Amino acid sequence: MTQPDVDAWDAWHPREIADRLRDLTIPWYVAAGWSVDLFRGEQTREHEDLEVAVPAAHFGLLPPLFPELDFWVPAGPGVLVPMTAEALAGESHQTWAWDPAAGAWRFDVFREPHDGDTWICRRDEQRIRRPYREIIRRTGDGIPYLAIEATLLFKAKQARAKDEADFTGALPLLSRAERGWLDATLGLVHPDHPWRKRLRSA
Repeated sequence: MTQPDVDAWDAWHPREIADRLRDLTIPWYVAAGWSVDLFRGEQTREHEDLEVAVPAAHFGLLPPLFPELDFWVPAGPGVLVPMTAEALAGESHQTWAWDPAAGAWRFDVFREPHDGDTWICRRDEQRIRRPYREIIRRTGDGIPYLAIEATLLFKAKQARAKDEADFTGALPLLSRAERGWLDATLGLVHPDHPWRKRLRSA
């Protein structure tokens, strides 16, 4: 099978993926950039892709809900391989969904570590853990998304221009508890991160 163009994205909107996953019985949520806009209640920038996350052990429940899509696993920079048990056992935690009819990638699934009903953060699997009931928030129309403080923790690692913009836009909306959790977890994984000063002075 020929690998599709890695840049051929025409991602679905979160509402579409939420509709398709309405019968999924495991925890799942919109992650990354879109989750920031779901938290803010409006789309503030273009999103070239759509990331959702599920507990890794239950990922197998998701692909059958999309019989029209092909799933691929990143195997290196710019390289993807068709989804197989061997590919899923590799280092990548991502799985991309390809729509052959449209010639486009629709979404990317993060297969996340967990312990039963406890979410485990990939940034520090031993010290950063929370129940799914705390880490998953919902929009007014029911779209689940990753709690803003956890999303920003992931974004802090690279702090690209879009990550800085997401942090700046979300900061005034963070509660004291959300600012405190983000500051504390940044202290574990990025202790000298410049966002910590801004969190404390907000």
